Amino acid sequence: MNNTKYDYSILLIEDENILRKNYIIYLKTMFEFVYEATDGVEAYNIYKEKRPNILIIDINIPKINGLDLLQMIRQHDHTTKAIVLTAHKDKDFLLQATKLKLTDYLVKPISRRALKLSLEKVIDELTNFKITALKNKILKDGYIWNYDSEELTCNGKVIHLTNKEKLIFTLFMNNLNSVLSIDKIIYSVWDEYLKSHEDSLKTILKKLRRKLPNGIIINIHSIGYKINV
Repeated sequence: MNNTKYDYSILLIEDENILRKNYIIYLKTMFEFVYEATDGVEAYNIYKEKRPNILIIDINIPKINGLDLLQMIRQHDHTTKAIVLTAHKDKDFLLQATKLKLTDYLVKPISRRALKLSLEKVIDELTNFKITALKNKILKDGYIWNYDSEELTCNGKVIHLTNKEKLIFTLFMNNLNSVLSIDKIIYSVWDEYLKSHEDSLKTILKKLRRKLPNGIIINIHSIGYKINV
């Protein structure tokens, strides 16, 4: 890397103050836009607002741990680059982490050189590779979901979805083979769990179902919901 700052944004999530401050000083010498968070909830809010190109995530952070945070992000975002900081070396952890499309993981304590090499790898991926999803998913009864525009159409006519309906349907479409728990859906839409959100979710799903083919959203009793396509 040279002394030129890269025109990318990066979010560091680290709850140890001294480490975080040292990392931030270093990252600001390399990137134009540097954000920081101390816990998973704060990080997710910053992520949604700023949409950084790169994430550096410590696994052991409060409120939402690093792996769960990245899993939430990966439900609808497979392009943001991720470097994980961890004290773990066991195979089970590494297997779980690699499923989340990491660019790299670093085992603490982390040297400046190791971090630099990981960031070089990220820059190389951002510069030379582009991840794209399949553009359209054909549903039944003439419905089509466009992943790029997050737009639902039926026989060429756009189906209007409210913001929360779109968030929920996008979550379903990015998890076609999974049952989504009520908690996971609520955290993805509201960032926190309140009992009142369960009633709100039921109301939104009721309205969303009216705009979709019959039987496309299945209720899995006492667990959550699944999309049937």
